[in-house]
Amino acid sequence: MELTIETLVFAIFSIITLAGGLGVVLARNLFRAALMLLVSLFGVAGLFVLLAAPFLAAVQILIYMGGIAILIIFAVMLTRGMVRAHKVMNEQWDVAAFIALVAFIVLLVVIIQVAQGDGAPLPQAPVADVTADPTVSLGASLLDPAQYVLPFEVASVLLVGALIGAIYVARDDEAE
Repeated sequence: MELTIETLVFAIFSIITLAGGLGVVLARNLFRAALMLLVSLFGVAGLFVLLAAPFLAAVQILIYMGGIAILIIFAVMLTRGMVRAHKVMNEQWDVAAFIALVAFIVLLVVIIQVAQGDGAPLPQAPVADVTADPTVSLGASLLDPAQYVLPFEVASVLLVGALIGAIYVARDDEAE
């Protein structure tokens, strides 16, 4: 494998993404975990740029980093007073660690096989051959009733419901 500038930038964004993901999982403070989620989402946006998908990178930054992650941070900050004083430890952490280790080993074996050229799980068609303008096809598929309009609208209703729920939980009950 050659060491090119693209490989180096890919490694940097991969490390940023993985470090952010590990920070989310390992953080004891919920607010810091939400901030580490922002770091991980930034790394994913950088990977989209490397994949020559600037629209998806912009969507990643505007929607996920600017919308969803900030919504999570606001929910954490608004519900801060409801956090219990004692820490709850998950008693099944050893089972979760074993499953994560098995998943990591499986992914590592697949990555090594693909890198060596032994087998490719996906067809090797160039991205440019799929569509002439990916932004137009993405917009058409998001607005086509036969494709993704329903999941898109359900996700938006779910986010609005989460925001209303966070406000309801965080507000002071003046009646009590």
